[in-house]
Amino acid sequence: MKEYFSDIQKINYEGAESKNPLSFKFYDPERVILGKKMKEHLPFAMAWWHNLCAGGTDMFGRDTADKSFGCEKGSMAHARAKVDAGFEFMQKLGIEYFCFHDVDIVPEAEDINETNRRLDEISDYILEKMEQTGIKCLWGTANMFSNPRFMNGAGSTNSADVYCFAAAQVKKALDITVKLGGRGYVFWGGREGYETLLNTDVKFEEENIARLMKMAVRYGRSVGFTGDFYIEPKPKEPMKHQYDFDAATAIGFLRKYGLDKDFKLNIEANHATLAGHTFQHDLRISAINGMLGSVDANQGDLLLGWDTDEFPYSVYETTMCMYEIIKAGGLTGGLNFDAKNRRPSNTPEDMFHAFILGMDTFALGLIKAARLIEDGRIDRFVKERYSSFESGIGRKIVNDETSLEELATYAENMGAPEIPSSGRQEYLESVVNSVLFS
Repeated sequence: MKEYFSDIQKINYEGAESKNPLSFKFYDPERVILGKKMKEHLPFAMAWWHNLCAGGTDMFGRDTADKSFGCEKGSMAHARAKVDAGFEFMQKLGIEYFCFHDVDIVPEAEDINETNRRLDEISDYILEKMEQTGIKCLWGTANMFSNPRFMNGAGSTNSADVYCFAAAQVKKALDITVKLGGRGYVFWGGREGYETLLNTDVKFEEENIARLMKMAVRYGRSVGFTGDFYIEPKPKEPMKHQYDFDAATAIGFLRKYGLDKDFKLNIEANHATLAGHTFQHDLRISAINGMLGSVDANQGDLLLGWDTDEFPYSVYETTMCMYEIIKAGGLTGGLNFDAKNRRPSNTPEDMFHAFILGMDTFALGLIKAARLIEDGRIDRFVKERYSSFESGIGRKIVNDETSLEELATYAENMGAPEIPSSGRQEYLESVVNSVLFS
């Protein structure tokens, strides 16, 4: 069998002092942190679309990287070559999961029946590779945003025929996800939104999106899918206003339509910042609502106003991310590198450099998040800050043992309350720095 990355050996952990660019400095998969191996805290996944498909095209220029893998693009031979290259890549990096869109793994045909036949063929081949290597499927999804038919969305489309086509894609993508043993199934509403309210019935569109998701749940459960369904929030791009704006909006939608028992959220760092939040914010909102499922591990460029999908390099961001994930008890999904090399980083070796960067950045974030938790100063401060609710009238409030009248009487007898205690933000930020850089 052809080796696509013959110049690259298996990437090993060599420690922080290593100058070998093709080695891990912090990701030591067998290292135990807070009672779990690092690879269990960090179930990394390769995104088929960016790593094996994206060649660096942007709106101003064509591909800079060759992702043909020696085959004619758009052929089934190319699809098989991507499977071979992808599994070789994952084995050399020690990555145990992958995720995919339907049209990432095969070229889409004019006739959906032919597309489905291709999906059956290539998923058979992927399954063989999975059995040989032990690599697993994290989640699957359907691309319902690239083809012009989806210019007005899939679930939110104004065309009943397009809606039916979207349903057919979801059905087949679920079939393939079940076949490959996927842990989850994602709905990314890339075009589930609107450009102007002048031509949009928002209520109708939201209800139709919910109908599609409910049908997907019923079908998925009927064919043996036992994992979580996910919504991946994003506020804009490609549509000006998307219905799954952020974690809070997506959670409200799921609860409104009775989907919250089957769905969790797949949180992406870059999408959170596009919504005007931090990555940590959307993780926290998901976690406190019992909806933290999986993570798209990337970051954006705050100087640019679009979804740049960069490989994560900020240890501060990954520390805060892993702080939230550890406190939430971990993920039901994993950490999918929905990230792509920068356009000038166009060699096969650059693909490995990017994943080493991302995996090391998250590993160091895990190490530092565990130290923050073990240090305890932040937890102790937060507990003390709300200590007035641990006794007296505060405890009665928390225990739902009081009334508006009783609280009003308490306030009248008290007079003016004291100013609340200091939030000590600067002190807490210094604690984070002391742990990060000690």
